[in-house]
Amino acid sequence: MKVVRIHQFGGPEVLKLESVADPKPQTGQALVRVKAAGVNPVDTYIRAGTYGPRAFPFTPGFDAAGIIESVGPGVTTLQPGARVYIHGSGSGAYAELLVADLPLIHDLPEKISFAQGAALGVPYATAYFALERRGAAQPGEWVLIHGASGGVGIAALQIARSRGLKVIGTAGSPKGLDRIICEGAHHALDHHTPDYLDLAVKLTENKGLDLIIEMLANKNLARDLKILAPRGRVVVVGSRGTVEIDPRDTMGRNADIRGMSLLNVTPAEIAGIHAALGAGLENGSLRPIINQELPLAEAARAQELVMSPGAHGKIVLIP
Repeated sequence: MKVVRIHQFGGPEVLKLESVADPKPQTGQALVRVKAAGVNPVDTYIRAGTYGPRAFPFTPGFDAAGIIESVGPGVTTLQPGARVYIHGSGSGAYAELLVADLPLIHDLPEKISFAQGAALGVPYATAYFALERRGAAQPGEWVLIHGASGGVGIAALQIARSRGLKVIGTAGSPKGLDRIICEGAHHALDHHTPDYLDLAVKLTENKGLDLIIEMLANKNLARDLKILAPRGRVVVVGSRGTVEIDPRDTMGRNADIRGMSLLNVTPAEIAGIHAALGAGLENGSLRPIINQELPLAEAARAQELVMSPGAHGKIVLIP
């Protein structure tokens, strides 16, 4: 099969398309014919070595969607030919075939395309965990979603609307702002506008934000803390550096800064997350948006694009 592999940490150029033997499912696993693989920012951090040592060579990618090719011993709940999406794979998602443990494989409704299925794992699980678990979002609260036109941002927007929150999203282009409104945000703000956070507060009738989903904490966190409502929460989903804050901005509001990472989520929590996502896919409240589909051979370009500003949906690879 064709597969993308990394033999050393580095830039996008270390992603190599190679031919290797087909993997075989072991006990409690299934072999999946990949129809689409999701590209996430975390893939680039792992490629660069930010997340620590890895055994080389390895295939990147956590998210994919496809068709069950075969199952290993002890698997009775999946049959060859079933449509599925995968969040986590021992063999890596940037490939024509992958193997995954049974708990990482989820049913893909017929009305959801394979490309959309590949957009579910990291973005939608991150958004759900940020809003529901770490953010403790409540119906009727005001939520500000930074970068709401990206993969995680769109997921957070859709989940927040389905939960009855009042949603403000930000983006940096007319196309991104249009996308935010199309996906259900009550208000869309251009984050290039110097006073956009002041505008966000005015939209809440000057009460402040109950919850902020923060994708770039090193740039925004210090300002986020100044626009929170009493007992407001900032959930840090992403950061690309350090930031200096004034702790008094939390003290005066009894406010919280809450970090999150899917790497810390328990198997039971993951199962609950995907049960909720499955319900959202079935009832139509969750609709992954695809920005670009690229061939597997263009994995390096895909990783460059996923880290570029102005994202409008998900980038996926098609084997």
